[in-house]
Amino acid sequence: MRFLRLVLVWLLIALPLRAETVPQSQPQIYLSFAPVVRAAAPAVVNIYAQRVVAQRVSPFADDPFFGGLFRDFGQVTPRVQNALGSGVILSDDGIVVSNFHVVGNATEIRVILNDRREYDADIILTDEESDLAVLKLRGATDLPVLAFADSDAVEVGELVLAIGNPFGVGQTVSSGIISGLARSGIAVGSGRGYFIQTDAPINPGNSGGALVDMQGRLVGVNTAIITRSGASHGIGFAIPANLVVQVVEQARAGRNRFQRPWAGVTAQAVDASLAEAFDQRIPEGVVLLDLHPDSPLAQAGLLRGDVVLMVDGAPVNSGPEMMFRLAARGLDAQSELTYRRGLDTLRAEIDLIAPPDSPDRQARTVEGRVALRGLSVVRINPAVIAEYGLAPSAEGILVTELADLAARTGLLPGDVLLSINGEQVTTTEDVIRAARTQTRNWQIEALRDGRRVLLRFRV
Repeated sequence: MRFLRLVLVWLLIALPLRAETVPQSQPQIYLSFAPVVRAAAPAVVNIYAQRVVAQRVSPFADDPFFGGLFRDFGQVTPRVQNALGSGVILSDDGIVVSNFHVVGNATEIRVILNDRREYDADIILTDEESDLAVLKLRGATDLPVLAFADSDAVEVGELVLAIGNPFGVGQTVSSGIISGLARSGIAVGSGRGYFIQTDAPINPGNSGGALVDMQGRLVGVNTAIITRSGASHGIGFAIPANLVVQVVEQARAGRNRFQRPWAGVTAQAVDASLAEAFDQRIPEGVVLLDLHPDSPLAQAGLLRGDVVLMVDGAPVNSGPEMMFRLAARGLDAQSELTYRRGLDTLRAEIDLIAPPDSPDRQARTVEGRVALRGLSVVRINPAVIAEYGLAPSAEGILVTELADLAARTGLLPGDVLLSINGEQVTTTEDVIRAARTQTRNWQIEALRDGRRVLLRFRV
């Protein structure tokens, strides 16, 4: 009789759960993840992409000695490369987000829904830095959609599900917890930013899939794992949903590249030694090492040596974390910075703007029968600084491309030109004029990764 009573109690708890979309109480979560999966899985898709890559076929490729000597020998032939991954539907008219490393530079993309519908897709926005890409399904209507969670509100220990298409076996669900936040000191996959860490098993093919909470909402987009064997060891990473929101909004606005707000600063995390210098009891925040004069932070009154503690009330403890907070806020918005100067704690409102493309970059390319033919240069301005990852204080003339004869000079894209044949260059017109010098002996001085290099060659 006692056994029958226990069975009846269990049925009274379990039967209502079958009718609900998501669990309604903590005890129900322990019984089954099925309601969450039913709500979220239809909006997670399988993605098959093809791209054409150049492959050099060398007869010495397998030779242990000559293979290294003749790496660049042989004919370059195109080869079709296939990629397998997952994606998340974010609008009923076919906006899908996935990873850049899954669909970036793809020539053909096929998306298969959970209900077996298939669509061709076009890339409408990419961002290699965050490893995100936004797709638009051709002719899609009335699709299931996954809602966003506030990724800033998740806590370590929360239950999550990873949904994707590992190894191409079909849609698969794995469970785990949020095992870490603010993972910004690492580079995983194509991403170089800020990640949520989970121990939910993520395998090849899960990339671009959904990490969802117990309400079936998107917490993040799965991107990569740390592994020595290729298999999941419970250290996986997802791109936070709050950044995905901004990427999708810019895609809908017609951008094809994600534009981050420009800070115009170089920052360093405060460690134990710096904390002592700043009279901090525990290390916190990031210290500003360099500011561009037009930086929104400089315009708001911040100075070199100030320690930024919080962005919009959220603590920041690394440069990438601070930039993530600003990027997740979006362009044309405002953010409140809490910072410390000496013993004073101050606040400032900053405008989140795109890097200004002024003064004019004056792009020029050397032409004619001269030794530097094919050298392309621009004048450094804030937009150029952001595009090429230069220091905020960078100035002068930047090498952007080397073709034809210029490719043989030893210069590299990203070099900052200082002088050509002893003549200082401060404008792109200076470069064009110096390139016309009638001489067989050339000497070029440039900055490369902050160090001076001197190139000498004869033509």
